[in-house]
Amino acid sequence: MLDTVTTTVLPPASPPVAPTGAAGADKVDSVAREFEAMMLNQALQSMFEGVSTEGAFGGGYAEEVYRGMMLDAVARSIADGGGLGIAPQVAAQIDAYNKAKES
Repeated sequence: MLDTVTTTVLPPASPPVAPTGAAGADKVDSVAREFEAMMLNQALQSMFEGVSTEGAFGGGYAEEVYRGMMLDAVARSIADGGGLGIAPQVAAQIDAYNKAKES
C-alpha cells in the first residue's frame, strides 16, 4: 500500500512520446512484433502445460527453465516470420492513435 512517504519520493510520470518519421514507423513495427511474440508465447505455454515431461525433456527444474526459453524463441521466430497477423493490426492501431493524438 502506498503511503504519503512513498508517494512524495516518487517523481511524476511523464507522458510517453509518440515516435515520428521512418525511425518511428520501424519502432512501431518492432513493438507490434514484440507484442505478437508475447501473445504467442502465452499461447504456447498454455499448450505445453499438458505435455508430459518424460522422454526428450526428462522433467525437473532445468526442464522448466529451458522449456520456457525454448517457447520464447519459438514465439519470436513465428512472430518474425509473419506470425498470425496480429502485429500489422496492432501497428495500424498504434499509428491511428498517434495520428489522432497529433490532431
